[in-house]
Amino acid sequence: MIDYKRFISQKASSLQPSGIRKFFDVANEIKGVISLGVGEPDFVTPWSVRDAAIKSIHKGRTQYTSNAGIIELRHSIARYINQTLNLDYNPENEIIVTVGASEAIDVSLRAIINDGDEILLPEPSYVSYAPCITLAGGVAKSICSTVENEFRIKPEDLERAITSKTKALILPYPNNPTGAIMEKADLEALIPVIKKHNLLVISDEIYSELTYGSTTHCSIASFEDMRERTIVINGFSKAFAMTGWRIGYILAPEPLAYAMLKIHQYVIMCAPTASQYAALTALEDGFKDNFSVVAEMREQYDMRRNFVIKRLDEMGLKCFEPKGAFYVFPCVSSTGLDGEEFSMRLLSEQKVAVVPGSAFGNCGNDFIRISYAYSLKSLDEALQRIEKFVKSLKN
Repeated sequence: MIDYKRFISQKASSLQPSGIRKFFDVANEIKGVISLGVGEPDFVTPWSVRDAAIKSIHKGRTQYTSNAGIIELRHSIARYINQTLNLDYNPENEIIVTVGASEAIDVSLRAIINDGDEILLPEPSYVSYAPCITLAGGVAKSICSTVENEFRIKPEDLERAITSKTKALILPYPNNPTGAIMEKADLEALIPVIKKHNLLVISDEIYSELTYGSTTHCSIASFEDMRERTIVINGFSKAFAMTGWRIGYILAPEPLAYAMLKIHQYVIMCAPTASQYAALTALEDGFKDNFSVVAEMREQYDMRRNFVIKRLDEMGLKCFEPKGAFYVFPCVSSTGLDGEEFSMRLLSEQKVAVVPGSAFGNCGNDFIRISYAYSLKSLDEALQRIEKFVKSLKN
């Protein structure tokens, strides 16, 4: 009998399975479940984008591309970022096309971390940051954000978390799972602390196109002297409904981009060729019609967001107003249950799947994440079941 423990690395052994996947493995075994748990647009990728990928295959574009991605796509990304964030990046050496934003996170961390380096991470936040930090040899150090501060990081929170081993701060806004955003004034307040301690910033802006109301997305890289110390991560999955295409990108100063490109070329080679041509068309079509497809999806999400918030409020589940992404993060402590107990019982008793807030860090223990990237019909039925469950807890 082989002792496989001998062959599995300590880092891999120490990783916990994703709290999201662990929960949905259970949900998938129950018939008739309505799922509000997956962070994936319910829209289909626009036909012109799909057609571009088909045409690229018909034309025989099935070989490797440049490691950094086709130059036409990198030029379009540079134009897009200039148009949306007023930032300039050189397509030749400061932009890397990656296999989704997930790979971008991984190679960014591996390129900067030496063993023992601390990386600061707001909680609650996306499940992959901490494991990727661990796998790169670093130490993930959480900064707990609170609903009282609308899950935004304050400069005093950042200052308290910094030690002599701190190298970088991850800024994941708009935020998954809370839907929180960091406005211009919030980001500006962090900059003196970041500069004082000479920190690098990894700004994950995958939900940048999904902000609501009068506030538009602001990147910390757009502030004076911050572009040079910021790695910006973005992609096509959320705004362009292209999750399965696996196309993201990194924007970074050339020395940092070069370090990341070396890792990318050894472990990935290049992003899928057909997906790159699809992404190119998504951007080029967007330039022609002022990104109307993105705007239409954002309008639908906003309508769903307002509907879900209103219904949760009516049933007594306290929820701050999320202003980005497509999630709400209500507190369920008023029911006498924590987020995990609430989620498991809701699944068992009403066949609705949501995600326990604890999947995103201990700071989310009393919360659940609900995605509103679903049809109004599905949302309405699920919320009726949730209301029935909440009422049963009060009786």
